[in-house]
Amino acid sequence: MKIDVVKLDAGKAGSIDLDDAVFGLTPRADILHRMVTYQLAKRQQGTHHAQERNEVKTTGKRVGRQKGGGTARHGDRGANIFRGGGKAHGPRPRSHATKLPKKVRALALRHALSSKIASSELIIVDEAKMDNPKTKTLLENFGKLGLKNALIVDTTVDEGFALAARNIPNVDVLPAIGANVYDILRREKLVLTKAAVESLEARLK
Repeated sequence: MKIDVVKLDAGKAGSIDLDDAVFGLTPRADILHRMVTYQLAKRQQGTHHAQERNEVKTTGKRVGRQKGGGTARHGDRGANIFRGGGKAHGPRPRSHATKLPKKVRALALRHALSSKIASSELIIVDEAKMDNPKTKTLLENFGKLGLKNALIVDTTVDEGFALAARNIPNVDVLPAIGANVYDILRREKLVLTKAAVESLEARLK
């Protein structure tokens, strides 16, 4: 399919042919959901921990006498029924990561890109570079392009462009190698440079 290419200042810069195998799929919500769940689970730290009975430092002295005290015959203050005692079956450090086949992950990225085309939320720019990195100038350009909530992807992130964009809320800048389903879906618009399109097509063919 053919799509128009624009400049950062919204001027026309020709057109580009997109590979239907990467950008022309019918988006499947189930595959996108599996991928987002996989990504969010994998990035959890899993460092949660609660002390159990054998880890709590308490006195080993008997709570009361064996008989005649009018209470249960407790022998350890570290039991979970006492204040300060160890938690029974508390959370332990572990990995939350799940497995997802590499082919499914690649397919999910194709569906994410295709979903942006299907909803008219994909913009192709000739390049994302700024010789004079000014946030004010970039905001004016974004206004011309209608960008308020966007992910910008280039093969290699231009340092000046990244400096100008880092203080703009709801705008993320990523290299093409870091393009992923979650970041694409969490932003309203997806902005790809021509070089990023070529890089993604080569990666996903």
